[in-house]
Amino acid sequence: MIPLVFLTTSAPSAGSPIGSFLFLAVMLAVFYFLILRPQRRRMKAQQQLASSVEVGDRVQTIGGIQGRVFSVDDDTVIIDLEQGRIRLAKRAIAQKIDLQE
Repeated sequence: MIPLVFLTTSAPSAGSPIGSFLFLAVMLAVFYFLILRPQRRRMKAQQQLASSVEVGDRVQTIGGIQGRVFSVDDDTVIIDLEQGRIRLAKRAIAQKIDLQE
């Protein structure tokens, strides 16, 4: 037998559409400030570093290789190592090394 309580209850209401929209807006704002904005800052800093590399600078690559910049092209650099030279993309440079520490 089906209890009468189940027969008399109505379907649960979906709630206010404004509340759903507000929740979505808050989640998008959190996503922007925690993920997208810091990523854009890192990309901008990396682009500034790549554009400021000059011949003679000591640099370290993202792989940990250290050397002196021998030549700079539009998108690539040639790094002079102890035993030879390598050609890398500018975006592979992680940092400039300051020897006056």
